[in-house]
Amino acid sequence: MTDTPTSALPSPLPGPVSIGVDIGGTKIAYGVLHGDQLFSRHVHPTPDTGWEAVLDAVASQVQALQQEHPDARLIGVGVPGPLNAERTRVKFAPNIYGFTDVPLVDGLRDRLHQRVILENDAKAAALAEAHLGAARGTESSVYVTVSTGIGSGIVLNGRLWRGRHGIAGELGHITVQPGGPVSGAGLDGALEAVASGTAIARDASYTLNRDVSTKEAFALAEQGHPGVRRVVQQAMKHIGVALADLQKVLDPEVFVLGGGVASVGDYFFSGVQAAANEYAVGFAPVTIRRAQLGGDAGVVGAALAAQHG
Repeated sequence: MTDTPTSALPSPLPGPVSIGVDIGGTKIAYGVLHGDQLFSRHVHPTPDTGWEAVLDAVASQVQALQQEHPDARLIGVGVPGPLNAERTRVKFAPNIYGFTDVPLVDGLRDRLHQRVILENDAKAAALAEAHLGAARGTESSVYVTVSTGIGSGIVLNGRLWRGRHGIAGELGHITVQPGGPVSGAGLDGALEAVASGTAIARDASYTLNRDVSTKEAFALAEQGHPGVRRVVQQAMKHIGVALADLQKVLDPEVFVLGGGVASVGDYFFSGVQAAANEYAVGFAPVTIRRAQLGGDAGVVGAALAAQHG
């Protein structure tokens, strides 16, 4: 998926047309999904004056896109953080200023006078990779993003599996080390507290007694630095074990790994795969693929969420 100018839009293309919006802590990305192609993708900084300003900015950009694409009447919005059971409000998005208990669906509907579908950003990316990315053609997949935190989404028969209370797929919050570091959700020993990019940078910084980025930590680990290598290998092992456990519980066809940490390359994937293989012996093989859609996954997933309702 790449940026494509509006003037290049072929007509007609098969399939529905929808607008995807991916709201992040520093930027908001937009695009129009027509069939399996993404058009008019662009980004702008996330307003830092509160949620009303964010919704104003989103509404303005959606209206501009609809002027260019009059048939794009379906609107999907992806946001980091937990949603209420009805998927109408954002409970909190810790990296977006003022985003606590935000009535996003009602707020955008009041501004646009159109239906809006709200989705968690990791679940949106799971939908995107399942339909148009690394898991395309499979019946079941689990998408895992390893970045500042760890998020995931489960897709069964082409649709997101949400569970009874809408929380299915919160892999980052499973407890893997009781009594360990406390996560942003207040849980001790959660997976994202010991294996996210934030956790790796924290532990590597402690090991070296100076600030270390996640990228530098992986570089030092690959170079053989004993302390940092141990930090990184422990994180990869935690993730691999979590995938092996999910294989035993859900038995999906494939896992798709994305996010900033996954982008470091072969070292990460081989480490996670080795741990998953070790802890899945005697059950079923764990198939891991790299995410294909990159920065477009959130926009594409939000647009697909609008199409799927």
